[in-house]
Amino acid sequence: MSQFLPDFLRAAVSTTANVLLMMTLLQPKYSKKITLLTMLGILAADLGTAVYCYLSGNLTLLSKLDIILFAVLCFAVRPLFKDTFMQWLFSYLTVQNISDMVIILSFIGSRHLPYPVYANSVLRIILFGAFLLILSRYVRPLYRQAVEHWTAYFAVAVGIYITFNYYVLSSDDIVATLTEQAFPLLLVIFIGLAAYGSIFLSLKNLQREFWIKEENQKMLSEREYLHLAADNMTKQLELMEEVSGQNSRAAHDRRHFNNMLLGLLEQGEISQAAALLKKQNQVVPQISKVYCENPAVNAAVCHYAALAEQSGVDTAIELDIPSELTVDSLELSMAVSNLMENAIQACGKLASNSEPYLRFTCRNVGRLLLEIENPCAENTTLDENGYPIAHEDGHGVGSKSVITFAKKYDGELIYHMECGVFRVRLLV
Repeated sequence: MSQFLPDFLRAAVSTTANVLLMMTLLQPKYSKKITLLTMLGILAADLGTAVYCYLSGNLTLLSKLDIILFAVLCFAVRPLFKDTFMQWLFSYLTVQNISDMVIILSFIGSRHLPYPVYANSVLRIILFGAFLLILSRYVRPLYRQAVEHWTAYFAVAVGIYITFNYYVLSSDDIVATLTEQAFPLLLVIFIGLAAYGSIFLSLKNLQREFWIKEENQKMLSEREYLHLAADNMTKQLELMEEVSGQNSRAAHDRRHFNNMLLGLLEQGEISQAAALLKKQNQVVPQISKVYCENPAVNAAVCHYAALAEQSGVDTAIELDIPSELTVDSLELSMAVSNLMENAIQACGKLASNSEPYLRFTCRNVGRLLLEIENPCAENTTLDENGYPIAHEDGHGVGSKSVITFAKKYDGELIYHMECGVFRVRLLV
């Protein structure tokens, strides 16, 4: 029995490695325990066949029978994995190709080492271990992409599989075939490794190009956001300058009024001074409304509420926004400005028989929950991501700015349109 020990050792290494490769490349549908028990059943059946062939001394029969048996067993357990049939078949062919490569390389390599019967097993352990390490640690994410797009790479796997099996199935003596056809088999292995390597390298390059495009798109969005921020800052400065001018004029008018009142009192014209005071009391000064405690947001809301009033848009605004926020106040004010501006523009596109309105509420529940509601035109649509589509050139930048703001602070931005009513909710 001891003379069969090297053969049993090789069989145990190859069968165990094939099972581990299948578990590494495929996605189990059930628990690890069920998957493990199933793969152990395949291991036992395949190993039993190998032991029988070794005891009978027919290695050629083993090489042919092993191909058929492993295929039958793997087909039987395919329902235990999530992959579709063709995805599973691609992985099965890949496992068989790796196994054939290792068996051929270990056989050829062991011929040049001392104790070749044991060197063969050692080389198989090293080569299978290297493949398992590379696949599980470095290549598996790329391999899953290849499986998802198996139609583009299936010809590579099946071509290599057919080439290897041609040598095995057409052989009358597998040992002689491996010895005499060593060079062409090594060429097939080189082509196979080059083909699989090209697949993974191309997928990695495509992945890198996708990331670069994503970064470029992100930079473009940020550039648009900064441009919009500059425009909003200009509007804020203009508003502040206007308020400053109004305050200066009011101070100048108060000084003249006080001088007139003082002159009348010095001249003893008490009745005229009283009449002047009564007239002044009838003048209601224009005071900016206070919608919330946050100065930046309040200034933005005041500005666009005034624009809405000038445009004939009825407004109902109720905000609970504290002065201290977890987000940048200026960025929030810009997001609010964009949302209100979009709502006012939407009201301007309504039919003449529609009543334009803007409802803006905000609740502070640990996070800010903002909601703006307004009527919209019939051609208003949302894209596949649920964001509004701009139908005119130069529009849509404001919406992109709001989207960028929500993503920056891991917020939730939801647009909803129903029965001619447009709602947007922002949670930050």
